[in-house]
Amino acid sequence: MVLRKDETDLLKQRLLALQAELTDQRAAGREAEKTVELDQTSVGRLSRMDALQGQAMSQESGRRRTAGLQKIAAALRRIDRGEYGYCLVCEEEIAIQRLEFDPAATLCIDCARRSEQ
Repeated sequence: MVLRKDETDLLKQRLLALQAELTDQRAAGREAEKTVELDQTSVGRLSRMDALQGQAMSQESGRRRTAGLQKIAAALRRIDRGEYGYCLVCEEEIAIQRLEFDPAATLCIDCARRSEQ
């Protein structure tokens, strides 16, 4: 079953909303990702370690946001080219339920399972 235009439009709107949300989160997280500079004479070792751990967590979150934004951009390009909703491995249709759960999905459930093994 090929996606109907209204289904594709709805999924595109969800992708755009996710893109805006991740972009906002990325902007907010940039401050936390900056290099930690602490005055070692006034801050204890545990506080420095906490600050460094917080920075590392923020940087990893930033990497995940960037990867998410790239997946969303690729999905939007597939929509524009009329290639959206098809598995990139087997070229079969991706179930609408899977796309509703993750509108940036690139694999059908069978290929996704195989890639995890």
